Amino acid sequence: MRRPGAAVIVELQSFTLKSRSPATVEERFKNALPARAAQSPLGGCWRSEVGVLNQLIVAWPYADMNERARVGADAAKLKDWPPAIDEFVLEQSIRTITLAPFSPPLTPRRLGNLYEIRIYQYPPGAIPEVIAAWSEIIDERVKYSPLVAAGHADAGAFHEWVHIWAYRNAGERERIREETSRAGIWPISVVDRRLGRAPRAVSLRMQNMLVVPTDFSPLH
Repeated sequence: MRRPGAAVIVELQSFTLKSRSPATVEERFKNALPARAAQSPLGGCWRSEVGVLNQLIVAWPYADMNERARVGADAAKLKDWPPAIDEFVLEQSIRTITLAPFSPPLTPRRLGNLYEIRIYQYPPGAIPEVIAAWSEIIDERVKYSPLVAAGHADAGAFHEWVHIWAYRNAGERERIREETSRAGIWPISVVDRRLGRAPRAVSLRMQNMLVVPTDFSPLH
């Protein structure tokens, strides 16, 4: 559960980079970060290991859209921000995620060496049912491994549900997935089958990636 005053939105930026450039991009980002982080704190930064490779994923938490707009305007005036990485960027995307009521805040924590970012697409109107279904079982699920963040974003014709989990390593991830499924508490489809109920919402498309934190990420 978020504490009062915690961030309620997260801007999740994804940069798909040219091969052999991630180390250079990370170094330039790290060098330019102090001035930008003085405007608002970095939530997390990861590089992709499984999924679309050579991606840099950056998370910025904000109290609301007004703060996001104010910080964006102030950051645009900085001399060395954004970092000089355009020559290496093949694609870039931005998601503005509204955190669910049960989502923890993006604050500096040591959670693990491997993070999983999962993105589900739903038809419009389904997100309240997703939040309701998760709210029923999330307290049991996080006993196995920490939830980093969960929330929804408008993706035009679809709505996206984005959730991020932390693990010590890939072996722990596989073990926990097996244990939670066997216990009938995760994923939600397993809960629905255990209770013999019709699903509240069914995703149209699912994707995930395994990422590792950069050395300057507040989340490790």
